[in-house]
Amino acid sequence: MQNGENSYASQVPDIDAYMHDLIVTNPLIELTYRSAIQALRLPAGSQGLDAGCGIGLQALLLAEEIGSGGHVTGLDVSPAFLNRGREIVEKAGLSERISFHEGDVTKLPFDDDTFDWIWSSNCAGYGPFEPFSLLKELARVVKPCGTVAILVWSSQQLLPGYPLLEARLNATTSGIAPFVKGKRPELHFLRALGWYREAGLEEPAAQTFVGDVHAPLGDDIRSALVALFQMRWPGAQSELTQEDWAEYQRLCQPESPDFVLNLPDYYAFFTCSMFHGKVAK
Repeated sequence: MQNGENSYASQVPDIDAYMHDLIVTNPLIELTYRSAIQALRLPAGSQGLDAGCGIGLQALLLAEEIGSGGHVTGLDVSPAFLNRGREIVEKAGLSERISFHEGDVTKLPFDDDTFDWIWSSNCAGYGPFEPFSLLKELARVVKPCGTVAILVWSSQQLLPGYPLLEARLNATTSGIAPFVKGKRPELHFLRALGWYREAGLEEPAAQTFVGDVHAPLGDDIRSALVALFQMRWPGAQSELTQEDWAEYQRLCQPESPDFVLNLPDYYAFFTCSMFHGKVAK
């Protein structure tokens, strides 16, 4: 799942619709992101950067974690995302604790040793970036012994009882994004521990966080899953057989009598994997 950050802005055909989907899916994934952030044990009152912040939903969680004495700077290349982020933060009453800055994660507009930590969700691990130089750039603006953390959406099982169909959906171009044909295996985001070592970061570590849902589904989770079906496999029709596409529509369209979310025993899960390390002293 892509989160609308940094490199993705120019690829979204309808940014307003995409931002809407990010908000709609947030109830599904917020608890998982919160668990990952808590696992980092960010210092209270610290100053951090959310690199590729999108519309600022995780900046809210980061600000909550570090407390009222801290500050989060959100950075993204998309003015539309940043404007929406400012609206969300203002509505939450956190404008004094969260600010936004337009910029590229590969050329951060900040001095060396500016922040105590960096967080990047579904951005630094994705996109057309050369990961070793990118991590070095992220580490450049973090103080010695500070944390550099990246989180990626790493898997999902959303269609219980239909593993072959879901496997074929996941094997489409959108399903395996951002890993593309011809990309070297070591550049896959699940090889990020190697990126950290190559970039000179210390104590590299990895952890996977699981989110799950089951019937009966509340309206917010149901809406989130509907949006997720559309976000997870866009453009898959051209790479599926007619039979598989018809099966996907039968299961994933809310108006279908066989809509998978109507199953009384519906269960699904997804995973987000986080990699982090420390800037050398």
